[in-house]
Amino acid sequence: MRVIRDLSQIQLQQATVVSIGAFDGLHLGHRQLLMQLVRRARRTQRLSAVLTFDPLPRAVLAPESNTTCLMSTEDKIQLLEAWGLDIAVLLSFTAALASTSARDFVQLLCRHLHMTELWVGWDFALGRGRGGDVAALQRLGRTMGFDVQVVKPVREGDVVISSTEIRQLIAAGRVREAAEMLGRYHEVRGVVIRGDQRGRELGFPTANLDVSAHCAVPGGGVYAAYASISGTSYPAVANIGTRPTFGHSEPTLEVHVLGLDQDIYGQEIIVQFVERLRAERRFGSRQALSAQITEDIARAREILQ
Repeated sequence: MRVIRDLSQIQLQQATVVSIGAFDGLHLGHRQLLMQLVRRARRTQRLSAVLTFDPLPRAVLAPESNTTCLMSTEDKIQLLEAWGLDIAVLLSFTAALASTSARDFVQLLCRHLHMTELWVGWDFALGRGRGGDVAALQRLGRTMGFDVQVVKPVREGDVVISSTEIRQLIAAGRVREAAEMLGRYHEVRGVVIRGDQRGRELGFPTANLDVSAHCAVPGGGVYAAYASISGTSYPAVANIGTRPTFGHSEPTLEVHVLGLDQDIYGQEIIVQFVERLRAERRFGSRQALSAQITEDIARAREILQ
């Protein structure tokens, strides 16, 4: 897959079928849209292209709001390539780009990407003031020579799958429901840093992870998870919270990796959250906490098997 970061430096000769969006999380709704786009491009001997943004538009348009992301830009590019896209256009989202009219933006795509079809979701809009809604884009297409294909929403039960809905589920600790909308487990990457060794003292050593502040970390609690280290996946128990039994106040993400006994400081761990086991709570003694951790591990093994 070809990655383009500057439209002005490219002018394709082969026609493209294009979709535009933040595509945060690349959930099942995104997958349905993009798989149809890829099939259409191959059938008509055109290139399939996705245009997305870094940072996400809402981080620029509403920085005071929650700006966490379901996946990193690098992971997004990797998954788009796995899905068979030919081109990923990654634009830096700025205030200047946000003020561009829908007409001017679409003209750029026609000029540089030779866009002949634009595939969008049912509620899509682009350009200054969201002036380029589906109806407006269809009008522009008739004058500029491209067709607009509108894909219906994908539902999980009665709920329309969306990145916003998934972020809310993850924040609430409802990671299994989030996985059903994503089509895979939600994952968080972090580098192992030194902690205060509380877990090791209890007989359950944990890896403390340094995670990006923009990463959508699940709400506080204990989770059954998988931990991937250097390409090998292990069953694990992840704890997110402040460790109230020891009087801490700063939230942490620590992972007890089952079946692993080696020094992994400085290494990256990918944690895939499978199911929430319980809320975090304060215990009256270390013995009571140790007994609960033993129970958590047993439940996690059962779930992960």
